[in-house]
Amino acid sequence: MRKWWPLVAICLGTFMLLVDVTIVNVALPDMSRSLHASMASLQWIVDAYALTLAALLLTAGAAADLLGRRRVYLAGLAVFALASLMCALAADGGVLIAGRALQGTGGAVMFATTTALLTSVYEGRDRGIAFSVWGAVSSSAAAVGPTLGGVLTESWGWPSIFLVNLPVAVVTMVLARRVLPEFKATAGRRLDAVGALSFTVAAGATVAGLIESAHSGWGSPTVVTLLVVGAMALAVFVVTESTVAQPMLNLRLFRRPAFTALMLAAVLLQGAAFAHLGYTSMWLQTSLEMGPLAAGLVLTPLSLSALLVAAFAGRVLHGLPARIPVSAGLVLIGVGVLTETFIGPGSNWTVLLAGMVLSGIGAGVVTAPLVSAALSSVPPADAGTASGAVNTFRQLGQAIGVAVLGTVFVSEAAHTLAGKNVPGVPQETASALGGGQGRQIIESVAPARRAALTEALDAAFAHGLQQVFLIAGSAAVAVGVAAWFLMGRLGRDTHVPAQTAATAPPAPAGTRS
Repeated sequence: MRKWWPLVAICLGTFMLLVDVTIVNVALPDMSRSLHASMASLQWIVDAYALTLAALLLTAGAAADLLGRRRVYLAGLAVFALASLMCALAADGGVLIAGRALQGTGGAVMFATTTALLTSVYEGRDRGIAFSVWGAVSSSAAAVGPTLGGVLTESWGWPSIFLVNLPVAVVTMVLARRVLPEFKATAGRRLDAVGALSFTVAAGATVAGLIESAHSGWGSPTVVTLLVVGAMALAVFVVTESTVAQPMLNLRLFRRPAFTALMLAAVLLQGAAFAHLGYTSMWLQTSLEMGPLAAGLVLTPLSLSALLVAAFAGRVLHGLPARIPVSAGLVLIGVGVLTETFIGPGSNWTVLLAGMVLSGIGAGVVTAPLVSAALSSVPPADAGTASGAVNTFRQLGQAIGVAVLGTVFVSEAAHTLAGKNVPGVPQETASALGGGQGRQIIESVAPARRAALTEALDAAFAHGLQQVFLIAGSAAVAVGVAAWFLMGRLGRDTHVPAQTAATAPPAPAGTRS
């Protein structure tokens, strides 16, 4: 049993950081009421975590190779624990957003070291077992998140979803210090500081511009400035990565159509299947007046079906060309999300069930072969970069998806409210509605008007979600079809391994396995 204690230490940290990707979705209405948070603030509460996680993953992996994998993992745990405490004690939306960003920083540091630590500790058959367990834990975190968030929020309020991290982090730190060996890369590695900074600024400014556009319009000076800054930072990133000796992300890999298709698949996997869950949870708790636990249970079939399918995907898909599960999985996600467009003002939660299950099946199908296909699409020397890029683009898809779909929601909801007898400007009312403030809007008018206003707001929310599902689902189907053609030769020559979940991603270049 002693040899598996390192696996326990790694899986505890992995489970904790991945649960926090989805656990906040059902707590958003409670946060909105408690902190008087706007829709933009709620978007940032979700996005600050995903964005910092995406922006820092590749850099954190290089830092771990230089400074020591155990040392960096422990540092990530400490930052994550402190950030969780900061989130739980937050008295306003700004502090909570800052805490979520700090959480994402700690999460990135932890996540970037997990596979490298497993590769350093285990060899041969034990490594396969370790990665199978780690993969199962990673998948189950997403499945547990909504229900766990609902139980904690309904029982003890939204701060409890962050406080629960503290004992887990402390136990993990004590265990990791005792059982994990230290390992550093060979000399000569350098951090790509300019690449890391420019990528972070590009992603952050672009997402901020997208979020602000929902409330201020595309012509707003703030939106234009943010998008210009994002474009300039992206240009700096491209130039830097094309010229430095040890780039954070080897851009030459994108000359390969198969690799480009797989990165798009990673973005849409997260953006189409999961980015809408915050808005869906808000609809369940405001329009249908569900509690956090009930809303969490409604969202669970998506993650649970993804977990169950991913667990058996290796056996079922064994021997198939990789482009079949990647393309089919994205199309299934898209069709599932499109099924949810049947939502209407008089709908109940069951209108989402079939789409949730179908999207979850698609996510489970595409998740298993995504990393192995990415590794097969690049030369062996770039395998570490390809593995890190998949995780980076998945989290980037979550951040961009939340921002884009928020803009779509506000636009459609405002269009539905236009001409109706509702208080305020339709754009502002739609934004407040998406921020969980529907009850406050209704209570702001005379009692005689409340029934008609409730009907108008319910219609606006349903129509906004319809458009969200339409855009997300259509994008997933389009990328799924495109991936079939772009993967080309890779799709014919690369097959899904029998035990995909047990296939260990290689250590980053410059490390030993």
